[in-house]
Amino acid sequence: MSAYALAAGAPRSVLAAEDLSMFGTDPFWLVVLKAVFCFAFLMLTVLLSIVFERKIVGWMQLRIGPNRHGPWGMLQSLADGVKLMFKEDIVVKGSDKIVYLLAPIIGAVPAFMAIAVIPFGPAGNEISVFGHRTAMQLTDMPVAVLYILATASIASYGVVLAGWSSGSTYPLLGGVRATAQIISYEIAMGLSFAAVFLYSGSMSTSAIVGAQADGWFAYLLPVSFLIYLVSMVGEAHRAPFDMPESEGDLVAGFQTEYSSIKFAMFMLTEYIHVVTVSALAVTLFLGGWRAPAPISTWWEGANHGWWPILWFTAKLAVLIFVFIWLRGTLPRVRYDQFMKLGWKVLIPVALVWLMLVATVRAMRNEGWDYSEVVYWVAGTALVLLLISFVVDFFRRSPREDEEETGSEPAGQAPFDPMAGGFPVPPLPGQTLPPVPRRPSRAGPDRQREPVGAGTVHSGGTTTVTDATTESKGADGA
Repeated sequence: MSAYALAAGAPRSVLAAEDLSMFGTDPFWLVVLKAVFCFAFLMLTVLLSIVFERKIVGWMQLRIGPNRHGPWGMLQSLADGVKLMFKEDIVVKGSDKIVYLLAPIIGAVPAFMAIAVIPFGPAGNEISVFGHRTAMQLTDMPVAVLYILATASIASYGVVLAGWSSGSTYPLLGGVRATAQIISYEIAMGLSFAAVFLYSGSMSTSAIVGAQADGWFAYLLPVSFLIYLVSMVGEAHRAPFDMPESEGDLVAGFQTEYSSIKFAMFMLTEYIHVVTVSALAVTLFLGGWRAPAPISTWWEGANHGWWPILWFTAKLAVLIFVFIWLRGTLPRVRYDQFMKLGWKVLIPVALVWLMLVATVRAMRNEGWDYSEVVYWVAGTALVLLLISFVVDFFRRSPREDEEETGSEPAGQAPFDPMAGGFPVPPLPGQTLPPVPRRPSRAGPDRQREPVGAGTVHSGGTTTVTDATTESKGADGA
């Protein structure tokens, strides 16, 4: 039964029973051939993604992209890989040698494993390979989506272990950031999957694609789709969420002490992760291998034969372009903003949305009319929003009063920028001391005010006041 039928049609009280009998019956040589195809598909997609990322970002920034290696510069990724293989391989003396060498492998190998359960076509025996009818998928299982989450998490441990084993400060900070990032955004990602499980009644990737026959989950579950789009960028450590390797404050992050082929494996892992999370988004929210509605309505054979691979690849290319688009247009966010987005926005919204979806499913299973379900759920959501608005309007925290008066919080010592012998940032409500500046060359009568003399930092905001007016007022007083 389709997702649209589950939402608006007859009630259903049991989960879908996955028919996975077509998997596990292929001969050994065909399984090996499928595995080689999945590996080649990933590698070719990664090579093209790197080239097109450099070309598209160059086009967005009005500069020339790669155009030397191969026709139109299409072999630039291959040339970079060969160059990295022949560069000097350096092993840090103070590192944990075993973990230091295993970290790139731990990151790269699990990244290849997730593609095994991604369907490229219908689950039935749609195609013939050397006379053998087979499904366009390596394998499937009742918990295939959880398997993808597990492999993605293991791949991220390579980043953490690389930062720890290097024996250097900046890689360690990159590894710690990667740990916090994985924990923060996998929770929101898992909550977005739960709504898909409720609608499709399955965790099998082939069954989820089959449940989207009458409507993609991208518009049936728009909030889950948007949460997953943000979470997959954070999960893949891509800009503007590339905190573990931010060059501005971590030199190069977890991969600072790596070179040659080990560095290349980390870059390969990142792009494979991009392809994997994009393929999962296509499978769970964009209809998988199914052709878009205008094509599938007037062409009956669009979802049969070898054509589904074309639709799947086209959707995958669109999502990879979104990754490139974000990198070329958005600056890197601050780390505290990144954590706040994950814990205070994505996770609460995902929890509320999951409760709404579960309520709709429960009411439909009890036989409620679809219009009644919409009225009750929409009315409850509006009441909750109104209550939260009223509470927020009449609530006034002591910190807001302190920020308006400019006074230090009660019981808080004056700000010392060198507390403990190390430079420390100001707490909310504290004021940075003025920074002395050299005398102005215009003469002693045109002295410049010290930097920060009229600047108040509080709560992540900066307020610039007229320092001259303040000093005159103080003198007059």
